[in-house]
Amino acid sequence: MTEEEKVLMHCLYFTASRFARNITKLAEKTLDGGDLAPSYLYMIMIVKFNPDITQKELCSKLSIAPSTSTRFIDKLEKQMLVNRKVNGKETHISLTEEGVKVYDRFRASLKEMFASYSDVLGKDFSLDLSKMLHEASNKLEEEH
Repeated sequence: MTEEEKVLMHCLYFTASRFARNITKLAEKTLDGGDLAPSYLYMIMIVKFNPDITQKELCSKLSIAPSTSTRFIDKLEKQMLVNRKVNGKETHISLTEEGVKVYDRFRASLKEMFASYSDVLGKDFSLDLSKMLHEASNKLEEEH
């Protein structure tokens, strides 16, 4: 192994970015969200699990900035997938009937995506990797 390969292999930033690009390609190919990018589908899922969620809570759960969530919600509202209700300083988000249909298709395609990368990585490794990445992200977010 060359010095360059060692440096790249041991650089978490490079390795995580490379992995993210690969898993994003797979997600875009596998996930059924019509013309919605995977990020929007995860937002729909969080709203499904948390009916009438506040925009602030949504940002926290997805680890995104308020400006990003506003842009996402605007698009989902325009496509009639979510409803936005302003109550004082809080904005509450809920799914429309069409949003629930998109969620149902997304959940089915999530299983396909898991099967696809589990075939390559192995089921146990895939589950362990997801858990480790989740825990690492939580620790890094706590520090910053």
